[in-house]
Amino acid sequence: MKTILACPPGRTGAALLCLVALGCAGWGRPLEAPRISLADLRVHESRTLETAIEVVLRVTNPNDTALDIRGVHADLELNDRTFAHGASAASIVVPPFGSETLSLVMHSSVIDLFRTLLTLPRHETPRYRLKGRLRTEADGGPAFLPFASEGAFAFSPAPSHPASP
Repeated sequence: MKTILACPPGRTGAALLCLVALGCAGWGRPLEAPRISLADLRVHESRTLETAIEVVLRVTNPNDTALDIRGVHADLELNDRTFAHGASAASIVVPPFGSETLSLVMHSSVIDLFRTLLTLPRHETPRYRLKGRLRTEADGGPAFLPFASEGAFAFSPAPSHPASP
């Protein structure tokens, strides 16, 4: 015998209870935060008081559903000091268990940039921390997925050229 759940008309609370009882499948499905890594970094534009840095992020999706990314906001720290921040209305789709890159222009004041660069130890590898959140479109509407990533910059020395005779 089938049980049919009927909701009385005109009763908002009862209607919500019916929706909860029926278990709106697919809504509110939790997503695991994507893994974000720094793929590239280069000066985009430099002005008198501000520097724009193009940051390329590698977004790896650990979920079994595609991530429809509509925006990103991020802060970049260098050796535990604020270095740059930015936001972008990026629009990419990262396939399930796949990865894509997205570009983001971040801004840093020239004063913060020089202060950070001058305080870097000469023989120590600079460490970075990237944190922010992605705005995604999901079945139930927009969702915000936080991320954090850290690592070290590996600068290789310029090749030395033998002196010409």
